Amino acid sequence: MDISEKQYRLLQLCAIRIDKESVDWSVIARQAQDPSGLDDLWQGIVSEKSVAAKRSVVVLRKALRAPASLAQRVDAEVEAAAAVGAQLVTVMDDGYPANLRLIPNLPPFLFYLGDLHEEDARSVAVVGTRKPSDAGIDRASRMSRLLAERGVTVISGLARGIDTAAHRAALAAGGRTIAVFGTGITQRYPAENSDLAEEITASGALVSQFWPTRPPGRDTFPRRNVVTSGISQGTVVIEASSTSGAKMQARLAIEHGKKVFLVRSLVTSQPWASDYVSRRGAIEIVEVDEVITRLAAPERVRRATEQQTQLTLSVL
Repeated sequence: MDISEKQYRLLQLCAIRIDKESVDWSVIARQAQDPSGLDDLWQGIVSEKSVAAKRSVVVLRKALRAPASLAQRVDAEVEAAAAVGAQLVTVMDDGYPANLRLIPNLPPFLFYLGDLHEEDARSVAVVGTRKPSDAGIDRASRMSRLLAERGVTVISGLARGIDTAAHRAALAAGGRTIAVFGTGITQRYPAENSDLAEEITASGALVSQFWPTRPPGRDTFPRRNVVTSGISQGTVVIEASSTSGAKMQARLAIEHGKKVFLVRSLVTSQPWASDYVSRRGAIEIVEVDEVITRLAAPERVRRATEQQTQLTLSVL
């Protein structure tokens, strides 16, 4: 794996851990997009004035008194990623997913297997429960197949149930699909989807915002939902209870300013979904064209990311 000096320095900042405290990774990601942001961080300068930034600067300055230890963690993780053939992209790189730049809590880096394309900006997440009905599986498969046939990249989380159906349908249609991991890139969770993960690398990508050796944890899957929302233009929820991760992703997508599509059967059966349509701006859908017509071209997304980056940097 080829890693530039700038990428390595960014990873070192992410490796900071002092008295069980880290520098907020989103703070690092936002500032590192500025041409001088990385150098400023290494000088102990945090530009933004948020609560997270004020807390992070204390941890950062303590860590910079003994920076040599940071390289050990980074070297071990990079070696693990290289062993499985993974690649690295950071917020400082042109190849960082355009949609992901549009959210405030973006990750500073992604390790990935397969290929990330600029055209993946025209993408939709298809998500839902791990214990779907047969009808839910059919709806997820049909939605993903039709999206893939129309050149839309299907995003999901490689979980059992709806996620698995979405990935498989996109692959069967000859389309692209991206699986966002709730673990490090060297892990496979659930293990039963290991073969599916390998298939996805040939027609899309596996991506992870975590250190490559990170095992699954209580915090990793909610954080995975942030990236699944962020890396897509919108989220289609097929089946989900009021306590599911898919509902959490719908909430995150609304917070991110993304489009949220809820299938009619979900809206009629789940009060939370009806509330999201009536009060929170979610869109009730029946047909795939109701999703397609609301998607932007990759070029428009790229222009939006450039404008967003400039706006973010101007207020840091």
